[in-house]
Amino acid sequence: VRTKLNPSSSDNVDLIKQRTAELIDLVNDLPKTNADTDPDGVRAPEAGRLRALAMTAYEEAAMWAVKAATA
Repeated sequence: VRTKLNPSSSDNVDLIKQRTAELIDLVNDLPKTNADTDPDGVRAPEAGRLRALAMTAYEEAAMWAVKAATA
């Protein structure tokens, strides 16, 4: 999320991007490996894939939210 890019100078765009970056950081900081499985039975390679999917979804949601805020 390019938090500094805001040609419209919209406070809503700044907030959307800031919160999205925080969520992506939170997901990115989840444990990267597990010896066997996590408490839900998800193996570490699958957990990495799920992290990547979540981060991509946040990025896409931010894009649509910024578009809505500047429409």
